[in-house]
Amino acid sequence: MKLHLTKPLVIFDLETTGLDLVKDRIIQIAYIKVFPDGKEVRRNQLVNPGFEISAEITAITSITNEDLKDQPTFKSISKELYEVFTGCDFAGFNSNHFDIPMLAEEFLRAGIDFDFGRCRLIDVQTIFHKMEPRNLSAAYKFYCGRKMTDDFKPHLADNDTEATYRVLQGQLDMYSAANQEEEDRQLANDMDVLAKLSRTNENVDFAGRIIWKPVLDANGQPTVDQDGNVVKQEVFNFGKYKGRPVAEVLHRDPGYYSWMLNGDFTYNTKQALTRIRLREFNLH
Repeated sequence: MKLHLTKPLVIFDLETTGLDLVKDRIIQIAYIKVFPDGKEVRRNQLVNPGFEISAEITAITSITNEDLKDQPTFKSISKELYEVFTGCDFAGFNSNHFDIPMLAEEFLRAGIDFDFGRCRLIDVQTIFHKMEPRNLSAAYKFYCGRKMTDDFKPHLADNDTEATYRVLQGQLDMYSAANQEEEDRQLANDMDVLAKLSRTNENVDFAGRIIWKPVLDANGQPTVDQDGNVVKQEVFNFGKYKGRPVAEVLHRDPGYYSWMLNGDFTYNTKQALTRIRLREFNLH
């Protein structure tokens, strides 16, 4: 459907060196500027962040340091982008939570105060989630073909448990090989597979203070084991040792363990840290 516009709309996406709005930088910006008369202008620009990107980002984006070395910095194209974007509304996927804040930071670092408060910000992901709810009732209707309120009283633990059980059975049936021709749409009736698919982060502890990160080789590439799986290690995800391997920190700064144990961290975080410490102690 053709968009009904009263002023230009910029649909855009960013690739960045990471998710930290303070430390990370844009390495690619692509946009489609759609005008009220239907005219469309497209641009895809690689951006030199001013430092080397990690092997992990290259693996995700296929953008290499070689690709970026001769590209302009964001600051050098910021005035041009400011002119292109002025007077526009913006749209993206998860853009209100990440892309808009990151773009605003980059403009400010370049000395440009772009006022996104004057723009209408349209987040396609948010619309998707609100129009297609992902709660238990929606899942029950989708996978079981009935309204949950027809079979259960909602928000009672025993009823929600029964509904969840039926939804899981419905998922395994819908995505079985018998019902899905495409392999990437098939879901094995296997708890290892289901658990792996259910992971939404790389957290070691539930609070995400410690996360899993690939072990890099001398060339900055992820190492793999004899089965071809990426080898990972526990890394701190906060504080002065953010990004540093937990085992390395425990050996170099033993007092950090005591500080965390006495600090305002969850018992689960302390438990995870203690397990790593015991493992390292037994190894050495």
